[in-house]
Amino acid sequence: MTPAGQEALIAELKRRSSQERPSIVKAISEARAHGDLSENAEYHAAKEQQSLNEGRISELESLIGRADIIDVTKMSGSTVKFGATVTIVDEDTDEEKTYQIVGDPEADVSLGKISISSPIARALIGKSEEDSVEVSTPGGSHSYEILSVKFV
Repeated sequence: MTPAGQEALIAELKRRSSQERPSIVKAISEARAHGDLSENAEYHAAKEQQSLNEGRISELESLIGRADIIDVTKMSGSTVKFGATVTIVDEDTDEEKTYQIVGDPEADVSLGKISISSPIARALIGKSEEDSVEVSTPGGSHSYEILSVKFV
């Protein structure tokens, strides 16, 4: 995991623990005050929300505790590996894309961060600039050429 990914998980854990947890407890208390709990939809919804929040808190604590933090800024080289920012071009459409290869918990394609376990990242790992890679995806096979490999 990158340091930025770790920071994001820590921030989410802090928000869920210090903000969401107390507001859910308050919602449960208010729903309890309405009387019969067996037919109280607000109470059941708040309890479900509490369960989901506590589950995510446990998951975040586990992810953070098990994470290996890799500082990408101290890495270098010309081959694609974890943390690399890779610019590729689709050989069929000439469309350029730039991705950073990150750990599963921090992957977000809309931010240009792809999981190291994704098909495209697996195809890119170990390759260098100007190499051509064939990626099999659920949408079909695509050929890409690696334009640049950076560690930012």
